[in-house]
Formats: sequence, C-alpha cells, structure tokens
Amino acid sequence: MRVLAAMSGGVDSAVAAGRAVDAGHDVVGVHLALSETPDALRSGSRGCCSREDAADARRAADVLDIPFYVWDFAARFTEDVVDDFVAAYAEGRTPNPCLRCNEKIKFSALLDRALALGFDAVCTGHYARNVSGVLRRAVDADKDQSYVLAVLTRHQLAHAMFPIGDTTKPRVRAEAAERGLRVADKPDSHDICFIPSGDTRAFLGARLGTRPGAVVDAETGAELARHDGVHGFTVGQRKGLGIDAPAGDGRPRYVLGIEPVSGTVRVGPAAALDVRTVEAERPVWAAGAAPGERFDCVAQVRAHGGLAAATAVVTDAGVVVELDEPLRAVAPGQAVALYRPDADGDVVLGSATITATR
Repeated sequence: MRVLAAMSGGVDSAVAAGRAVDAGHDVVGVHLALSETPDALRSGSRGCCSREDAADARRAADVLDIPFYVWDFAARFTEDVVDDFVAAYAEGRTPNPCLRCNEKIKFSALLDRALALGFDAVCTGHYARNVSGVLRRAVDADKDQSYVLAVLTRHQLAHAMFPIGDTTKPRVRAEAAERGLRVADKPDSHDICFIPSGDTRAFLGARLGTRPGAVVDAETGAELARHDGVHGFTVGQRKGLGIDAPAGDGRPRYVLGIEPVSGTVRVGPAAALDVRTVEAERPVWAAGAAPGERFDCVAQVRAHGGLAAATAVVTDAGVVVELDEPLRAVAPGQAVALYRPDADGDVVLGSATITATR
C-alpha cells in the first residue's frame, strides 16, 4: 500500500512513519508548510510547523530512508483554520483549531491530494486507533486524540492510519531513541500552533481591534466592568474579567454567556455553568449515518475530560444531546463527540458543533 506520512517534525509522527515502513508499506514523508512566516510559529515548546520543525521532519525521513517533500498549504490553513478561529471568537464562540485542522487540512486538503497522486492512505502521529474504519480511543488515555478526530467521515477514516494509537507516549519516545531519531526527546508542542506566545487575547485583538462592551451580572443585570471585545472571553472563564469588587457572597464569578451583537458578557456563579442539554449542528457520523433517530451514548465536550452518559436525538437542525448528569462550562463553537456506551466506551459514533446549551 502507498502511504503518505504527514511528518510535523515531532516524535509522534516520526515513529508513526517508521511503523508504516516496518509494516511493509511504500511510504513517502511530507511536511505541511502552514504559514508564510514559519520562523514566527515556534517559541520554545510552544507552536509548531516552523522551519526548525521542517528540518526535524526531513532528518527523521532520512533516518527512515524514505522520500520527503514539503507541501505549501499556508493559504488553505489561513483560510480554513486561522480565519475560522478569528471569526468564531468575534461571534462569541470558542472554536477548536486542532479539530478544524484535522477536518479541513490533514484529512481533506492533504488526503484529497494524496488520493489524487495515487496514495492509498494518509498516516499521522495522532493518538487514536482506526480498526477497519472504526475510530476508537487511544490506549494512552492521557494522550487520546479521538475527540479532535471525531469530525472524520467514513470515507476519510477508510484512508487514515494512526500507527501509534496502541502505544503509550513514553514507549513512543523510547522507540524513537531506538530508531536513532533525534526527535526522541523533543518537547511536545503546546497550546495553539499559530499562537506560539500563548496569548490568545492579544492575537485576536490585533486582528479584530477594539469592540467595547460590558461585563454584567447575569442575575441583576448590573454592569460590573467594561471590556475591549467579546473575543477576549470564553464560557467558563474565571480570570481576566476586569471586575474589581468580589461577588456579594465572596465567591468567584465565571463567564456564563457571550452576546456578540451587544458586546455583553454575562457572568455569575460556578453553579450556573451546569449544562443538561447540548444542541449541535453539522453532525458527522463515523459509520456514514447516525446509529438511530434516538440513541444512548457517552458525550464528550472538550478534548480532555467533560464526559457524561447521554441520549442523543437526531433533528433536522442537527442533534440534541440530553446529558444524564450536568457538565460544566460547555462552550458554543466547541464540538460534542459521541461514543458508544459499552463497557469500553472507546468507539466514536460521531460529532457535531455545539450551537447552544441549556
């Protein structure tokens, strides 16, 4: 089988490519150039996709003795991931750029080009398992990335390989050292790859400018502070609210809701963050269709944590997920991933983008 290995320059994708070679596949490595200013995409262990990462990927390909190329996807990445990220925050939503990158870049733009060039599959270093087209959680629960892969369609899963999903991270690093890969001890990248400073508010402010509004008490409607734009807030946020005086009961306030048109940020107690119902649009079903019009599942609302048994109801607008137990700080714009409710709970049924909560 001809396999295109997406090599980010990190340890995970290098070992994944090595395992594809060991499996007897005809492997070609490719590094995705995702920025017109790659030198600005890394600061220590933050960020990725810099010239340094491209060089690390090339060296790993040399060790594995496979052909290696750099493909320029910068324009597509800017449009589908960065611009989408900025627009979502401007509208009071909280997007997940890693999920969007998998959906639009790695398993759409990249996969489409790979198939057009005669490759059979795209191989990545994601921590997840693809068993005959069935997406499952990784063995290493702390590193599991099935949530950000739950946007993949049946067609995309049929052409996806995740060779390290059955291995723990320490073992992957050890294997990289055994293979003589210099990235064996390379730190993992953190935060959002295109914001290496880690300052999301500053990044958004530079692109959206100042859009003044009020921070108000959700119960009384009293104005508690002013702000420069709703893009500086997300549901569940506690710090950086700009409120000088404590709440009457002395407890912290949290962002409960964001109204982008009026510029209002509503805040209140932690208990008000509890959510029982999640409404979501644009569902993607891993098997090609929903398991039924109504079905039991386990819902996950963030990349790590935020799980609850639930019942999902498919509607004309998307899907409504009724949670058996409340989850806290569920933000519109994020995804809700649905898993099969069996003993393992590791089979992905599908996902959808959260539009509202109750």
